[in-house]
Amino acid sequence: MTYVFPAPPTVTVPVVDTNALFPVHRIYCVGRNYAEHAQEMGHSGREAPFFFMKPADAVQVALPGVRTSMPYPSLTKNLHHEIELVVAIGKGGSRIAVDDALQHVFGYAVGLDMTRRDLQNDMKAQGRPWCIGKGFDHSAPIGPITPIAEAGDMAQAEISLAVNGQRRQHSTVNQLIWNIAETIAQLSNAWTLQAGDLIFTGTPAGVGAVSPGDTLLGSITGLSSIDIQVV
Repeated sequence: MTYVFPAPPTVTVPVVDTNALFPVHRIYCVGRNYAEHAQEMGHSGREAPFFFMKPADAVQVALPGVRTSMPYPSLTKNLHHEIELVVAIGKGGSRIAVDDALQHVFGYAVGLDMTRRDLQNDMKAQGRPWCIGKGFDHSAPIGPITPIAEAGDMAQAEISLAVNGQRRQHSTVNQLIWNIAETIAQLSNAWTLQAGDLIFTGTPAGVGAVSPGDTLLGSITGLSSIDIQVV
């Protein structure tokens, strides 16, 4: 049996301090998972978690010590940054119990959920899906994955993003409305998780627009930082 055209390469993310690559299966994202961000988006409280997806090939790997170029996407005049902790799933499952959820984690990484906010808002206003605002090319910059045993206590980690050297977003992972284990458990009720899945766990308050030429430095305690320039 042959393919009708060459099969695309597997999307991968490097693992810190090894030659190993993490093959990406799916990208899940959690919406409004920090209270202050929910408030700045016009919502409040511990609402039931909701999820959206990005295609695996939205990944753009940002290697340590390298400024990675991200093309400014088409169709938008309001590109927003959203710094996030990314959970890399190493063992799949469905209906995972909260107490067992961390056993399914391979590691963690720093990621950006880049968003065409004007397109997203237009789709929301019309009651239509907003994939066009979230799932575009290069919309998921990510740093190398740090295995869970080497990452430290992620629940206490600081998360921050600076744009052109000025801090815009800052919080701690323990401010997640739905913590890492709860998020995995909830997600696994809707989909059967697979090894290779990435979960973008939500962004703190302070999201805002970026323009061509801007630099974005994202960091989470214990993980490799990412350095992105919009071009």
